[in-house]
Amino acid sequence: MSTAVGNRRSVISEEVAPWSDIPQLLRGGEAGTLVPVIIPKHRRRVGWMVPFWLGLLAVTSGVVAAVQDVDGAAGEVYDTLATTTYVLGMLFLIAGALWWWRSSIVEIEQGTNGILTRYGAIARTLEPGRHYLWHPWSRVDFVVDTATEIPYSAPVVACPTQENVPLRAIEFFLKFRITDAVLFVRTIGAGNFDLVLSNAVQDAIRQRGRLVRTERAYDLRGSDVADMQELLNRQLSRYGVRITGANIPDVQLPVQYQQHLATRERVAKEAHAYEQEWGLTRKRRIDSLQMDIERAKKVRDARIVEVKAALNKAREQVAQMLEERETEAQNVRFEIETRGRSGLIAAENEARAQRTLAQAYRDNRAVLQYELARRRLEVGATLAGSAPQPVVLRTDGGASGGDTSALSTLLAAQLLPRLTALPGGEPQAAPAPRTDAGAVAEAVSEVWQRN
Repeated sequence: MSTAVGNRRSVISEEVAPWSDIPQLLRGGEAGTLVPVIIPKHRRRVGWMVPFWLGLLAVTSGVVAAVQDVDGAAGEVYDTLATTTYVLGMLFLIAGALWWWRSSIVEIEQGTNGILTRYGAIARTLEPGRHYLWHPWSRVDFVVDTATEIPYSAPVVACPTQENVPLRAIEFFLKFRITDAVLFVRTIGAGNFDLVLSNAVQDAIRQRGRLVRTERAYDLRGSDVADMQELLNRQLSRYGVRITGANIPDVQLPVQYQQHLATRERVAKEAHAYEQEWGLTRKRRIDSLQMDIERAKKVRDARIVEVKAALNKAREQVAQMLEERETEAQNVRFEIETRGRSGLIAAENEARAQRTLAQAYRDNRAVLQYELARRRLEVGATLAGSAPQPVVLRTDGGASGGDTSALSTLLAAQLLPRLTALPGGEPQAAPAPRTDAGAVAEAVSEVWQRN
């Protein structure tokens, strides 16, 4: 299909053409003309009935001539006439049948539908392909393109905006497809549909233009027109047509306003250039500041490294000094421990010596005691061997433990001087007579001391 060039509006129409020109008209049409419907020139005539009736007449004549009972030369003439009319009748009948068969063939182009009418009434639609219309009064009155999306351009002139400024032109482009060929042909037709579609598009564009401010008019180019497409589909669905796509490819403003917009655009470009220049300057300054910051960071990091190195060195020195002090303290401690150990060992040795000495003294003392006890035993034995035999005088008259008798007193008086005499032979003063064990012990100790 051809579309309008520039600001020319597309025109939808229907054409009357022979069957051979239908593909060309559907695919191209004239300049700026859209042809979705073709009225084919009817080729079906009743002329095929002439040879058919002539054939019937000739056959009937042949039958009449054959039934004549005539003898002689007249009979031969009737026979020749009957044969000739038979042959002519059959030829006419064959020619009429071929003519009828050829005129009944209808070929529907791919992507189109044919509308079949019988006695002027729409009977049905014909799908693409070859069809045979045997009924004499059946014919294809319309061939409708139902597969192609037909482009349609409708520029709207002097469309006012929200400020009532008339735009120079708004070009609206859409694609539509005929979905119901019978409904389209029977309800509106191609010529009337062009007028209806043009008015619907004009109304939709003007409504959209009223919603846009003049300085935003260029925003209509390539904008979303889904609502307009839906509105047009609701209006055109009753005609068996569906809009498959729509957009606004171009918007033309008034010349004066274009100059105003050009000035604004120039100012905007200068402002944009100034913004870009300022952005570059700011970026350079930011880069310079960032370089200074990075340089300061590097200096700071270097100083931090130096401080850390000095701190590590000081820590090493402190650690070394602490190690030295700890070594000295360890040496002092070892020395003190050594002295303590040596003192302890000396004390232990001295204690051992004292204990050994005490042990020896104790052993000597035991020996001495043993010797003393043995001497005592010897002295006791000696004394016992040389001691006089005691004489026990007992009288019956005295009470137990009471006064002694005169005889005992006399004997004691005679014996005491002997007992108290020393080995040197010098008499001592007679001590008080003692007969207990203490006297014996004292005597033994005196003998020990003397020895």
